[in-house]
Amino acid sequence: MHFDEILHIIGGFGKFQKLLYVWICLPQIFLAFHMFVSIFSGAVPPHLCRSESSGSLNFSLLPSPELSCPARANHSDAGGPAVRCRGGWEYSTETYQSTIVTEWDLVCDKASLNYVGSSIYMLGLLVGALLFGTLADKYGRRNIILVSLAIQAVFGVGAAFAPNFYVYTALRFMVGTSISGVIMNAFVLGTEWTGPKQRMLAGIITDYWFGLGYILLAGLAYLVRDWRTLQLAISAPGFLFIFYVLVLPKSARWLLSNNRKEEAWEVIRRAAQMNRKPFTQDLEMCQQVYKAEEESEVKTKHSMVDLVRTPRMRRQSLIVFYLWFVNILVYYGLSLNIAALGMNIYVTQLVFGLVEMPARTITLFTLNHSRKFSQLAFLLVGGSACLLTIFVPGDRSMVKTSLAMVGKFGITASLSIIYVYSAEVFPTVIRQNGIGMGSMFARLGGVLAPMMHFLRFLSPQAPMMLCGVLPLLGAALTLLLPETANKPLPDSIQDIEGHRCSDEDGVNTTFFKACLRKSDCSSNVHRDTSKPSA
Repeated sequence: MHFDEILHIIGGFGKFQKLLYVWICLPQIFLAFHMFVSIFSGAVPPHLCRSESSGSLNFSLLPSPELSCPARANHSDAGGPAVRCRGGWEYSTETYQSTIVTEWDLVCDKASLNYVGSSIYMLGLLVGALLFGTLADKYGRRNIILVSLAIQAVFGVGAAFAPNFYVYTALRFMVGTSISGVIMNAFVLGTEWTGPKQRMLAGIITDYWFGLGYILLAGLAYLVRDWRTLQLAISAPGFLFIFYVLVLPKSARWLLSNNRKEEAWEVIRRAAQMNRKPFTQDLEMCQQVYKAEEESEVKTKHSMVDLVRTPRMRRQSLIVFYLWFVNILVYYGLSLNIAALGMNIYVTQLVFGLVEMPARTITLFTLNHSRKFSQLAFLLVGGSACLLTIFVPGDRSMVKTSLAMVGKFGITASLSIIYVYSAEVFPTVIRQNGIGMGSMFARLGGVLAPMMHFLRFLSPQAPMMLCGVLPLLGAALTLLLPETANKPLPDSIQDIEGHRCSDEDGVNTTFFKACLRKSDCSSNVHRDTSKPSA
């Protein structure tokens, strides 16, 4: 756990880290664009089957798009014959100029393709979580961020020119993989450069910018009603991130863990200078002590198996994976349920974005006190609110909607916390593997969330009951996790299993005791055992 002490010397959240967060946050806007653009590009406008005798088409007679399908309605209801539509489809242009549905006729007998496309995109996020989590531990956070941003721009723009639905779906799958690569590694890079006191900012600040993208998409989609132009508008600016090759720093913590000490100390020097913390002779002496200690350790290669190899690490990993799964499952499950309110789609998108802001804001006031009980409390709020909806009579829709919104508030806050909590539970040597596996379970929850709709065939209350019980179980399991607030990040599995001791304020003293024995460098460094200030 040496690197947190180095951060204490060079500044845990100085100018270097603040500039780093600018680079981390900017892509979050475009990640939100790609995540939610299908709400508009895959929208199903009112439609009618053309026929030689149909005359003028009156879309206002259709209460819902489903009634347009001949297989589901009679001639008098649908405006078309009770057989497969042979004359093609006519779509209302009142809300959308064009969508992938209107261009490729993804309605009625082809409507399932639209949902399959969305599932394949979510599968891309799952694959990306697995692939880029492993590659980042091997090749570094910075390299994978750069590769993911390039994939996102190239395949995102390519999707705007897709000749058919199948090519479009394949390109969107690739965009999905890149989303996971950027989200995970940008978050971890920020976390590994931030001191214990301010580490929660790695998750919360980036979430704000993701929420900003959520809101901005509503306005952008309102102005751009053609799906190809909209896809191009959210993708082409991604090429501007090519300058990240020059400005995005490497993770010194990762470099040290991978025995690339010279590169690591070069970046540390730059960070110290930018934070106006001169790289003094004291710190240089500590650097030599650090090198000597590291060289005496046996270097071991780690894999995902290490997440469950030892008892405490296994328990913590499985609980965190469950929390990822539950948060995403309920988050998307509630979002789909609230969408049934029947509001204007652009207003709905805006409201969904605005609701998330206070949920993320409140975590700023709770996380510094406790990661563990913040996670537990918001899971309790989200789960309890969802569970209460099943006791509300069907004619009290406003009460049900209000409870559902409280549930979404709690789950959104919990989702923000799990990003921070996960990075602090897993040690450096397998942190990216842990985040990658957690993200994989999260994406599995995202894939299953739309299927919660089918539980209504068992009971109308079943979906909300599931959204209530699963978070409450997660809250109980959170009690078994360690408290990580204002504690140094663990660097090895031995740190998790308790084979290294720490002083009572949570900062490992081994490094500085070595400095004290071998030099006078600790006379100016952390001789005071008080917690670092914000």
